[in-house]
Amino acid sequence: MEILKHECGVAMVRLLKPLEYYKEKYGTYAYGLNKLYLLVEKQHNRGQEGAGIGVVKMHPVPGNEYVFRERALGKDAIQEIFDSVRSKIENADINRHGGEWVERYAPFIGEIYMGHLRYSTTGKSGISYCHPFLRRNNWRSRNLLMCGNFNMTNVDSVFRSVVECGQHPRIFSDTVVLLEQLGDALDKENHRIYRQYRDSMSGQKLSTAIEDNIDMGRVLSATAPQWDGGFVICGVTGSGDMFSLRDRHGIRPAFYYHDDEVVVVASERPVIQTVFNVARRDVKELAPGSAVIVDKAGNMRVADILGEAENQRCSFERIYFSRGSDADIYRERKKLGCNVVPAIMKSIEGDLDRSVFSFIPNTAEVAFIGMVDQLGKELDKRKERDILEAQSAGSLTPERLHSIMKRSLRVEKVAIKDIKLRTFIAEGESRNDLAAHVYDVTYGIVENHVDNLVVIDDSIVRGTTLKQSILKMLDRLHPRKIIVVSSSPQVRYPDYYGIDMSRMGEFIAFKAAVGLLKDRGMEHVLDETYQKCLAQERLLDIEITNCVKAVYAPFTQEEISRKIVETLTSDGSINADVDIIYQTLEGQHDAIPDCPGDWYFSGDYPTPGGIRLVNRAFINYYEGNIDKR
Repeated sequence: MEILKHECGVAMVRLLKPLEYYKEKYGTYAYGLNKLYLLVEKQHNRGQEGAGIGVVKMHPVPGNEYVFRERALGKDAIQEIFDSVRSKIENADINRHGGEWVERYAPFIGEIYMGHLRYSTTGKSGISYCHPFLRRNNWRSRNLLMCGNFNMTNVDSVFRSVVECGQHPRIFSDTVVLLEQLGDALDKENHRIYRQYRDSMSGQKLSTAIEDNIDMGRVLSATAPQWDGGFVICGVTGSGDMFSLRDRHGIRPAFYYHDDEVVVVASERPVIQTVFNVARRDVKELAPGSAVIVDKAGNMRVADILGEAENQRCSFERIYFSRGSDADIYRERKKLGCNVVPAIMKSIEGDLDRSVFSFIPNTAEVAFIGMVDQLGKELDKRKERDILEAQSAGSLTPERLHSIMKRSLRVEKVAIKDIKLRTFIAEGESRNDLAAHVYDVTYGIVENHVDNLVVIDDSIVRGTTLKQSILKMLDRLHPRKIIVVSSSPQVRYPDYYGIDMSRMGEFIAFKAAVGLLKDRGMEHVLDETYQKCLAQERLLDIEITNCVKAVYAPFTQEEISRKIVETLTSDGSINADVDIIYQTLEGQHDAIPDCPGDWYFSGDYPTPGGIRLVNRAFINYYEGNIDKR
């Protein structure tokens, strides 16, 4: 019902041939830039706060720019960036010159391209927080462009380590800290090679030798083991080394493709398939803990940097964030819809004839297809049973058979997102009244006070839109019962690895559990949990546990769902009976077996940093520090 804030998206393109090659084969020197545009545009779902690109030229002339960067804010950032870049290229009139001139002087035409789509998980905004970040230096091999899809849970300790080594970061953010930490390791790698060759060469020859021998695997191995979180970190040096590193649990997604013309990295597989018109089997998933590394000479390798740990690939990535055009994700989302059908049948008391089925646009559409497929199978079983019973009783006439066979599911498009109302001009109840009209409904498809109305969505997190808009909108159709289905389980815990779900008190499931504790005179559980969370802060990483699980432990999922219904309908504005059905953890794991990361549902965080932060989130909730994450 609510739009979750999306995770970031990354894209990288490394051209392996001279620029003249792409001009002759594809008709443009801007081949790499055009591909980057498509990779970024087709991942625009992953971040709508801002975007940025970076380009590195590998054959510049001293005194001319060779690391280019363009960034913009807002939902139109991608178009703004590429319009600006294309204007600069047109002003350079590159088609009047040959390939050698383009390689040396043309702005934003190079051999390495980086793209980033941003959604802030920190609440910080502004162009200075947009990726890629750039660390400048007069030696090409010490310049570093960096972007990523990540959220670090131990940024405080990494920041301290950067300061302790003598650096002075300008901004306290995980991006800046990682940039400076990687930059320091890159400096040390430059020094290592300098010491190796300084006795046999000097000047430009020595500088070239350093560039030719940079080992980004060593740089990553010197820094990444300190990082706790979910991440895909991408970087490019000014001399042409490129890398993309994935966290050891595979929390954040990354895929790559390479042939004799290009090396490509992106957050989503089907995007690479579409943009480069390649088969699914040719696009590889980057193994957790590994990095795609391309050196200055264009040699690509996949290096194990961190080692692969327990599989904790993010299930919400499959449920919600990634584009559903991926074959596996499409199948998984259908299965999620299929797996909620037993609970739906129980809620409607098996009455398929008096039930209308729909979905809330638009991300739940694939789960809806899976739900309808399974409901169709349930209806087919009933048809078979009725036919056999009629045959056994000798009453199977052509008319009776026709009556049985014509029964079908009542599948309708109930909700239509009519306009984006500007509710910011109103306050209080006036704002809520406007919010109730964000969706329009299709009238005449529900029999008043007789039919059940079943709608499916992919998640119910905070319940705000459900209360202020969805339930009121559905109630205008006067159903006997409204059944709202979430194809994902109850979101009970904050996520610290990328999704904007960070404040404990915002979750409708948490509010319901707290309400149940108070209803049953069990407030002492909250007090005890607070004291345990405080005690956890003094423990070592191997000793800490998620104490917040105790808030949910006394109750079943169904009890919490019923309390959610009570919370959402307590003002008496809904006339129909209401039921809320959530996917079970078992149903989710069955549908998405290869991406078992479910800490926001189960509380089973994959890293110590996540456990520390969830305990801290409860402390903030208990103490009333609502602005702290």
